[in-house]
Amino acid sequence: MSASGGTDTASFEGKRLLVTGAAGFLGSHLCEKLLLSGGRVIAVDNFITGRKKNLAHLFGDPDFEWIEQDITRPMEIDGKLSGIFHMASPASPVDYAKYPIETLRVGALGAENILALARQRNCPVLIASTSEVYGDPLQHPQTESYWGNVNPIGPRGCYDESKRYQEALAMAYQRVHGVPIRIVRIFNTYGPRMRANDGRVVPNFCLQALRGEPLTVYGDGAQTRSFCYVEDLLNGIVKLFSSPHCEPVNIGNPEEHSILEFATRIISLTGSKSAIVHRPLPVDDPKVRCPDIRKARQLLGWEPVISLDEGLKKTIDYFRREQQAEAGRADEDEAGAPSTDREGSVLKEF
Repeated sequence: MSASGGTDTASFEGKRLLVTGAAGFLGSHLCEKLLLSGGRVIAVDNFITGRKKNLAHLFGDPDFEWIEQDITRPMEIDGKLSGIFHMASPASPVDYAKYPIETLRVGALGAENILALARQRNCPVLIASTSEVYGDPLQHPQTESYWGNVNPIGPRGCYDESKRYQEALAMAYQRVHGVPIRIVRIFNTYGPRMRANDGRVVPNFCLQALRGEPLTVYGDGAQTRSFCYVEDLLNGIVKLFSSPHCEPVNIGNPEEHSILEFATRIISLTGSKSAIVHRPLPVDDPKVRCPDIRKARQLLGWEPVISLDEGLKKTIDYFRREQQAEAGRADEDEAGAPSTDREGSVLKEF
């Protein structure tokens, strides 16, 4: 793919870049962005939570290579590498509740394999961490210097501690071996290609509203989140990768919303007549979540530019198209057409 314009799109012209977790929501958008900026991408995923259909439009591009592998096994990549983006991990409460051991292993064994590869090839590696390292925070908004309030043995502990260990391991590789690392702490991000059933608030609310179902709010809805559109997040990630800074940087939108307010906004933007129902708050669910992004502003010159309404309209349109495609497949099945995989027949093409 040739480079195209766009906010904060750095040039990776001719650079060969490895992306783990490439078939996931963020990984697939990152692959696309790197190709558009002139890079050559090696995409790796084992499809535990990623989907091939997220990358279907990239197959056939001569600058795109594909490897299906579990990265908890050592990676063997031939040729020069200019950089690595380690995005692999189950990342939603539904996923890491289903795969807690796999989540811990990818943050430990997977991260070490990737860091060892970066050391061998003498190339920078960006580690995708998370705001979950702050746990249920006692500091608000959260700065990178805050150590967090995490329950290591709770139901979210497998994800939180996987990412905390991954950060510690990356810093050890930087101090001991001189590996150039970047650590991005990703806050709530949304946009097209989110999975409908991943349990996160944006797909849950969008689909419930589009179906005319009640929106499920846990607790009283006073807990807060900040939502960053995927395009903004990726611009921040690319800027961080291209910087020399090795310590963690928050990338997220500092505009804070209560979950109840967010549900009301989704209902309005979809034109739905859905009601709101309340359910008990899950164990260890954070009461607040909002990034302090002063470091990103100062070091990277980055801040989000896409408004919540603009990003939500694009995301709602995506889920509306997905819903229509699902209805079309159901109609074909009823008419006696051969059944296809619900993730899309593209899976049979590769």
